[in-house]
Amino acid sequence: MPVDLDNPEPLSWKNATGDADTMLQNLQANILKGHIRDHLHILLLQFGDGPEVPAEARGFLARLAQLVKSAKTQLEELEEHRRSRTQGTPYVGVGLTKAGYDRLGLSDRAPSNEAFQRGMRAESTRDKLGDPEIAQWETWYQDEIHAVVLVGDEGPVPADTRLQEIEALLSGSIRVVGRERGRALHDADGRGIEHFGYVDGRSQPVFLSEELDQERRLTDGVSVWDPTQPLGRVLVADPAALNSTTDFGSYFVLRKLEQNVRAFREAEEELANALKLVNSDRERAGAMLVGRFKDGTPLALQGGAGAHSPVMNDFTYASDGVADKCPFQAHIRKTNPRGSGHFESPEGERRHLMARRGQTYGERVNGDLPEGGVGLLFMAFNSDLNDQFEFTQANWANNDGFPDHGDEPAPGLDQVIGQGERPPAAWPRVWGEPEGQEAPAARQAVTMKGGEYFFMPSLPFLRGL
Repeated sequence: MPVDLDNPEPLSWKNATGDADTMLQNLQANILKGHIRDHLHILLLQFGDGPEVPAEARGFLARLAQLVKSAKTQLEELEEHRRSRTQGTPYVGVGLTKAGYDRLGLSDRAPSNEAFQRGMRAESTRDKLGDPEIAQWETWYQDEIHAVVLVGDEGPVPADTRLQEIEALLSGSIRVVGRERGRALHDADGRGIEHFGYVDGRSQPVFLSEELDQERRLTDGVSVWDPTQPLGRVLVADPAALNSTTDFGSYFVLRKLEQNVRAFREAEEELANALKLVNSDRERAGAMLVGRFKDGTPLALQGGAGAHSPVMNDFTYASDGVADKCPFQAHIRKTNPRGSGHFESPEGERRHLMARRGQTYGERVNGDLPEGGVGLLFMAFNSDLNDQFEFTQANWANNDGFPDHGDEPAPGLDQVIGQGERPPAAWPRVWGEPEGQEAPAARQAVTMKGGEYFFMPSLPFLRGL
């Protein structure tokens, strides 16, 4: 029976049979469920341009494919780890750009998504996303990239060893033009955080029924916010594979986002001062920028930190329609309005969400406040780059008029990742009370340093090269 990408019910990987089971065996890991990759290497590759290049590059990818595990293997290893604490194998992911397909001599079999075809470096893309000029990007993102290889594991030794195996496969005109190195950050309770100090990555789409069961049993539940999404919001049929009913891939976004920690800390203080917040309530200033307190407590649910672990996600903004608890311009409200966006129906809004797989980069020295050199390697899987990643960045994060809430002042840009002019905005001086106060928006503390769009193809395609 063909895989139904539009089925609203999540897939059970344990009970999958027929085409569904084959799909899991043919799909790269990390797409349907995030793979542990606390220690991450990213290689940006470029193929040569001589007549021998297509065969040379195809051979490299076919050999590399032997190190790429499937979604099915990833899920089986995770289940075994839960039972016996057995360590799994490192994650290896492979993606190609449109230019990469061209160098392989497969232009006519490249994925057709319009955003993928033009790429992130295109002027039209940069205009749409508000990105800096290419000359301001990291050097290795300024030139054409043909492929990306991701290597990750919970520990540094397995990740480093697998990276060395992959580097040994490089030959001829295939060269590494850039490297990124991600290292997970955790707070005192072991929760993943980003460099501004806030819990990150909690709200993710769920595609598997087993993961939904865990969300029901082990977290705050799913009675208010349904995290499930159909497979069609992350998978597309691989146009270069032989079997369109079992061979799928996903569009992959990579963006390097540098964080100015000192500027963000100053923005927190400036907002707290402008609103005359005192004592423990000063912490709410940062929560208004992000939408959660540092420990992950949603600002829409309570006016102070301290919610019980695990980090809460079962909420909407139904009780905060006028944003007197969580401002409209808060980062997590801008990028997932949970039915409060006013432009579309709640189901229409859900269509734009994507599977995020980001990782922090850069080293911190005890309590320092770096102004550069640290940040987030933003990564996300999409079935439609235009309707998911690009829509979220351009129509939500960078749109000072989103959401439109009548005669009230425009909420302004996303206070974390929004790019553009930042006019003053309205902020609730007292949590839960409608009397707001206009105050300066946070200065931009996140700078896009480069990136690209890739397609993570099916394993049969890679193996058959």
